[in-house]
Amino acid sequence: MKISSILTLTALSTFAAHAHAQASYTGEGSFTAGYTTGNTETTNVGIGLKLAREGSKWRQSGEFKADYGENEGDENKNRIFTAAQLDRKFESPRWSAYGRTTYEQDKFSGFDNRAFVGGGLGYIALDGDKTTWTLEGGPGWKFDEIAQRTNNGEVIPAFREDSFAFRAGSTFNYRFNENVSLTNDTNAVYAEASTQFKNGLSLTANLFNDISARLSFDVRYDTDPPSGKTEKTDTATRISFVYAFSNH
Repeated sequence: MKISSILTLTALSTFAAHAHAQASYTGEGSFTAGYTTGNTETTNVGIGLKLAREGSKWRQSGEFKADYGENEGDENKNRIFTAAQLDRKFESPRWSAYGRTTYEQDKFSGFDNRAFVGGGLGYIALDGDKTTWTLEGGPGWKFDEIAQRTNNGEVIPAFREDSFAFRAGSTFNYRFNENVSLTNDTNAVYAEASTQFKNGLSLTANLFNDISARLSFDVRYDTDPPSGKTEKTDTATRISFVYAFSNH
């Protein structure tokens, strides 16, 4: 069974666990336009979906993103990212344990696909009316399928590289007022073969009812990019329209 199939089943299981007809959830859907720099320079469009369900002891969350871009009619951006996480709260309200899986497919990154499966501990460092800050970290396993190309651009079958890894994550949120908030998400996955780092900074402003506008800037850094990829750093600047929903 391919890694992608395993991760898809894992994500579905995450949301199925402890689910019932009256389960409360929150979520958001987004439509995005943006510009990327680094190994590819392109304008692109994208869609996104986030879902979360929180109970007294368990929290399930998931995320899906897709981006597509062309330059003079030639495709140069085609990326899909999914993530699913299950959190178990402890008696102490600040501590939790989690299991997490992510899958990314981006043929213009030099990787056919990348995946991570792991777990660890979470800690709420700040929990104020305006400011929240959550830290996570723990071991896992990283799977990279690396595309190979000859000097004339011919694609040959990819090879897979598996390695023990350690993930660290940070989510910081500051609410200026009831309509405007700032969020900074940081994720780093360390492994002997390579380390991936991602930081996303976003400013969200409510326009009316459940509709918001969001301006974001993402930086992705790879310590050892695949052969043929000369840039270690890629950036993405995006503007999004976001629809928030819940069944509270």
